[in-house]
Amino acid sequence: MAFNFGFRDYTSAGVGCCAIAEIAHDYRPSTQSARGPAAGRASAVKKVVFLDNNSIGTGLSGGDRIFTEFLRHWRGKLELTLIGSEEAFSMAATRDISGFRFLQSDTRNVSRNAYTLPGLFRHFARRLYRGLRTVKANWSVIAEADTVYSVSDAYPDCLVGAYIKWRRGPAVKWIAGYYLFVPQPFSTDTPYKGRNWLRGALYWLMQIPSYHLVKRYADYVFVTSQPDMPRFVTPRRPASRVIVVQGGVDITESERYLQSAAMVPVDQRKYDACFVGRFHFQKGVLELVEIWRKVVAQKKDARLAMIGLGSLQPQMEARITALGLQDHITILGFLDGAAKFEVFKQSRLMVHPATYDSGGMAAAEGMAWRLPAVSFDLEALKTYYPQGMLKAAPQNLDQFASLILNLLTDRALYEQQADAAHALIVEVWDWKKRAQQVYDAVFGAAG
Repeated sequence: MAFNFGFRDYTSAGVGCCAIAEIAHDYRPSTQSARGPAAGRASAVKKVVFLDNNSIGTGLSGGDRIFTEFLRHWRGKLELTLIGSEEAFSMAATRDISGFRFLQSDTRNVSRNAYTLPGLFRHFARRLYRGLRTVKANWSVIAEADTVYSVSDAYPDCLVGAYIKWRRGPAVKWIAGYYLFVPQPFSTDTPYKGRNWLRGALYWLMQIPSYHLVKRYADYVFVTSQPDMPRFVTPRRPASRVIVVQGGVDITESERYLQSAAMVPVDQRKYDACFVGRFHFQKGVLELVEIWRKVVAQKKDARLAMIGLGSLQPQMEARITALGLQDHITILGFLDGAAKFEVFKQSRLMVHPATYDSGGMAAAEGMAWRLPAVSFDLEALKTYYPQGMLKAAPQNLDQFASLILNLLTDRALYEQQADAAHALIVEVWDWKKRAQQVYDAVFGAAG
């Protein structure tokens, strides 16, 4: 069954066709062949297959945003196919991204236990099997591809990419997205402590084979920050093929707002700070609740908006209640587009309390709206956010709270950091520029 979205095919591989039809009910069925409308085009148009079988839930990770923005900005230059789960399709459809063929590998994971360790292992096994099955069932599409891009290091994406590379050899280029290394279980910066130590240890062990597989066989590797580059440079793969994607921000709406007369004065905004991200140990959300308790102790009316979803939400809510912060912290759930922009307009600064990270694009989204930020001084963030973000020593919650209060009380410091944050995003983080730079590095004259 195929669905015509823009000018490309969205073709279901026969798995969960009814479910995808509900999502794509506005798209007219296509009568074209499985090869799609671009099959008769000149061979000069490169064909690229994206692999996103692993996505789960309704949130949007940094890796999700990267691959969907590449879909958006590379359409028209390349013939694009996305092989992925129903969640992968939804990410593109809800963000109004068209111009590619879709081959569905699996229906949405609706298990109530999806984020438990047994649930995740079942998810990985099912999605790996379904991904391989979809590739084999649509080998005519794979056989014509010039490039395959596995969008994450998760096995349902990475191993499927490796399988295609193994079968087709040098006839296809394999791009492997590898955006976050799990810290060693006994390292001081691991976010997996206490009863979550086993989960972190298992993630670390699982990543070892995928790392060596990508390091040995991938033609290109996408990483998010400069410190991860040396891990993938080999005699066969020069540094020019290890590409720091970093990420980007669509600055269209923020620039329109900042140049308008509708800007809400800083001292009249509803929220003193805003957090955007997954409610996960790595993102420091439990630490943020404690940080905000310290802020409220000095600023009695301080209010924090938290945008996101994740398995830690029940623990966050319990801690917020235990500390009496219900009137000071508002959990807004997952927001994107206009709804998220409204929160940025009503916020004074961004907080990015990640305790372990390879970068993190969420803070940049708010910084585009001229919001200065506060984070811990992690190695990756030194090159990711060289300006517009004040940094506390890792694990120093008191210093983090003090930096927030400094921005809220020192107007000169606030204006200086707000200007620096905005300049950084406009000059370095514009998605249109970033996507073109990555495109040139992979598909340019030498690609």
